[in-house]
Order: sequence, then C-alpha cells, then structure tokens
Amino acid sequence: MTTKTYKRNIFQRLMGKPMTQPPTNNACWQHDDGVVTINLSKAPELTEAWGAVCLEEGGLPHPILVMRDGAGGYHAFCNKCAHGGRKLDPVAGTETVCCCSMGKSIYDYEGKVLSGPAQGPVQTYAVREVNNHLIVTL
Repeated sequence: MTTKTYKRNIFQRLMGKPMTQPPTNNACWQHDDGVVTINLSKAPELTEAWGAVCLEEGGLPHPILVMRDGAGGYHAFCNKCAHGGRKLDPVAGTETVCCCSMGKSIYDYEGKVLSGPAQGPVQTYAVREVNNHLIVTL
C-alpha cells in the first residue's frame, strides 16, 4: 500500500488547514438520530474518485469526513486526527487518509494508523448506498 501526504507549506500545516471543504450545497445532507443521509445528486464533490466533503454542525457530535475511493466505494471517518485533533483529507491514488497538520499521521480505510505520531486509530463509520443516497451510521 502506498502512503504519502499532500505537499503543503509550513503555514498551512501549522494552521491545520485541510484540503477537504464542506459541501457546496449544504442541503445535500441531513443528520437524524445517529444517521447521516447524503443525497448524491446534490453532492457533486462525491461523484469523482477521491472526492470528499467535511460535514459539520447539524446536530453531529463531531465533524465527519465522507469520501469516495478510486474504485467507487465510499468511506466515512470521524474527522479528527487521533494525534492532535486536526482534520483529515483523502490522499488521491492511495487507500489512505492523512492529517492536515505537522504530524502527518496516515490512516487506512479501517482507521488504523499506518505512520505518524498518532497513538491510536481514527473512528470509522459504516456507509451504504441506497437509491442514490449515502447512509452513514454513526
């Protein structure tokens, strides 16, 4: 498995500025009783390989990273690095997500630490696709 991180300048890393942004259409998702539903027809960020969105607020207990991998599968993570609590980004061309900060911790799609200073895994969530909607169970 290839592990790599994105090249960012020192200020981007110090500030913990992730590459993954909220969806352009915030009405594409809703959270209800521990289940996040994303309407894929309203979430263009998730139509391409390694596309991703960061979901925040809306009653969520913490930010969620939802991404599409290179094979068309979907993954969801608690969007807080286990090292310093910074955001995560999918790494195109790999089966990993990485931390946006100085530590550069790298995790696989099961949330296991592959490299970096993180001492434990990042939480992952079950994702299934039903009728052009993603259902993420928190």
